[in-house]
Amino acid sequence: MPPHHPQPLLAPSPLILRSGRTGRASLLPARAHDATPPARGLYDPAVDKDACGVGFVGELNGAPTRACVSDALEMLVRMAHRGACGCEANTGVSEREKEKEGEGEREGVRSYPPPPFPFSSLGDGAGILVAIPHAFFATVAKRDVGIELPPAGQYGVGSFFLPTDADERGAAKAAVAAVAAECGHTLLGWRPVPTDGSMLGASARATQPNVQHAFFAPSKTPLTSSPDPDAQWYVLRKLIEAAWTAGGVGADDAYACSLSSQTVVYKGQLTPAQVPLFYPDLADPAFSSHVALVHSRFSTNTFPSWGRAQPMRTVGHNGEINTLRGNANWMRARQGVLRAKHLGVATDVLRRMLPIIPFGQSDSGSFDAVLELLVRSGRSLPEAMMLLIPEAWQNDALMPAAKRDMYRYGSALMEPWDGPALVAFTDGRSIGATLDRNGLRPGRYTVTKDGRVVMASETGVVDIDPANVASKGRLMPGNLFLVDFTAGRVVRDEEIKAAAAAAHPYGAWLEEHTKTLADVVAAVGENAVVGAPAPAPASDSSRHDPLSPLVPALKAAGYTRESVDLLLLPMAKASAEPLGSMGNDTPLAALSRRPKLLPDYFKQLFAQVTNPPLDPLREKVVTSTKVGEGGGRGGGWVGARATPFQHASPPSLPPIF
Repeated sequence: MPPHHPQPLLAPSPLILRSGRTGRASLLPARAHDATPPARGLYDPAVDKDACGVGFVGELNGAPTRACVSDALEMLVRMAHRGACGCEANTGVSEREKEKEGEGEREGVRSYPPPPFPFSSLGDGAGILVAIPHAFFATVAKRDVGIELPPAGQYGVGSFFLPTDADERGAAKAAVAAVAAECGHTLLGWRPVPTDGSMLGASARATQPNVQHAFFAPSKTPLTSSPDPDAQWYVLRKLIEAAWTAGGVGADDAYACSLSSQTVVYKGQLTPAQVPLFYPDLADPAFSSHVALVHSRFSTNTFPSWGRAQPMRTVGHNGEINTLRGNANWMRARQGVLRAKHLGVATDVLRRMLPIIPFGQSDSGSFDAVLELLVRSGRSLPEAMMLLIPEAWQNDALMPAAKRDMYRYGSALMEPWDGPALVAFTDGRSIGATLDRNGLRPGRYTVTKDGRVVMASETGVVDIDPANVASKGRLMPGNLFLVDFTAGRVVRDEEIKAAAAAAHPYGAWLEEHTKTLADVVAAVGENAVVGAPAPAPASDSSRHDPLSPLVPALKAAGYTRESVDLLLLPMAKASAEPLGSMGNDTPLAALSRRPKLLPDYFKQLFAQVTNPPLDPLREKVVTSTKVGEGGGRGGGWVGARATPFQHASPPSLPPIF
């Protein structure tokens, strides 16, 4: 047996395209970065745990540069240790590696070449979201498929994963053309995206889709009356997805990575280093952007696939949504009364766009779908993020009243998407990031003197001259960090939320429309209170038990003495939810032969993953045992349906949908 030569955990990165600020490009080897730092001080690599890597690079002046894309790709490669990979021989071996191994076997000596890509040839997923590179697309569209593109921003670009079978791919493309014609859009043509899958592992190669770009001219009579120009592309994509489903084309067969006039996504079941190699577009010196968001995936709750790779259409997410099942169910429950006044589509069109969250989505994909709906329905991107991921406001005594009222109002419209999370988001016009209320994921940013912004889940992802640093810092729990390319500046958390809180009279709306339990009791009156029936004669065994007269009624309603003693009485005495250990060892209600209360048939799923314990001071601020007032949790208004505040919609405030 030949000697085994141990290899570093992370091999040197492959060649990627780099360029200076002058735009001159050259092929240079990327620097090698060991995935695991050596033990030093209090740091012990044995207890190091990874999670997704996410970050972005942006040019404050909004001017596209090659350096923005190149640095973002370098950032992605340096976060390779953040993503998970498959290292089994049957999943992580590429065709290129097989050829090398075969050459060694033919010579009579098996070779063990160092892997040319980080970890293995199979990753959980990686990708990059950029602003549409108009100059590049105009060139390749004319050169490759003979398409004359409209001016920048006046056309839509769809990035699609299509079936590899020619007949199935033809059917999927025909559905796209039919829906585009129905919406009044002109399908200018298809461009097969150049790809190189030689470095893919077996599993990724077996499911590798056909990647194509579709170019659309906007409709003169779109199905939506929204003033948002990207609303028509959102409607088009949702109707395409519905047409695929109706035609028997599954999400694993065809998938829309993006469809927008502002951004385009390149992603896949790849390792970070494979992204610029799999997509030669990204290595072209003419491919430039003013913003680039990258993501290296560590799959935690769904199996890796090409479509589940990130970035999604709007976000890149590092973390977990612990409340995912409940959040998704609330969104599906609202679909029956869904209205879209600000989206501006007819009811029948809206029904065809459902579901809002397709089945089988990851927590990141589900979050992205809801965020997209909120933005296309009239809310700004920062406002939608504050609604979905609010900061800890209930127990913050120092929070301004206007800001607290804003969060309190929002809590009646939308349940929080809770969990340890760092979420980067962009619509091409701005880019930002927010941190969960506990601050359980890192987010660090740097603003340079020459007008660049770099944010990532760790430092060192992009080389920056210390003399060029204008400011730097890290995201605090519940904070927003926003880069406005239109204004050419960084907008801080305090400014964003102060403006949002002052935009509407939330306090007055709450005072006018909030209904409390005291209001309900006062409305009923004493004469409407029905007295309890006379108790039956007590037996000797129950003579000293004050609850004995109520036992028959409790049993009839499905309550046990245990539930009374351990749950109801503590709540009555202390006005607080009783505390206990996690888990429930009682039989499932559906399997019981005894009658059960309706709530017993519903159980909450809780994902406890990578969450460190909270210190006592932070726990007082970020945790709560209170339940929402009125119909607050999930009871927010949808269209003309009444809210827990009993109003259709306050003046000038867009509804939740």
